[in-house]
Amino acid sequence: MNIKEKFGQKVRTLREEKSMSIEHLANISNVDRNYISDIEKGKRNLSIEIMEKIITALESDFTGFFNDKIFKK
Repeated sequence: MNIKEKFGQKVRTLREEKSMSIEHLANISNVDRNYISDIEKGKRNLSIEIMEKIITALESDFTGFFNDKIFKK
């Protein structure tokens, strides 16, 4: 699994844990829902700004988000 897929999987996991739809995440992060869908599928290269918007909308921070076993494999 590459880093884009790992990031997308983590976004999907957090979003689903919060019972949040892609549409809702898109609205609160101000990121297009199709873009978020592609992120979750591991199809997008992200800017740090987009990462920050999504991570913040998921009520996390960079340290907490990336301090996950998925990123240590």
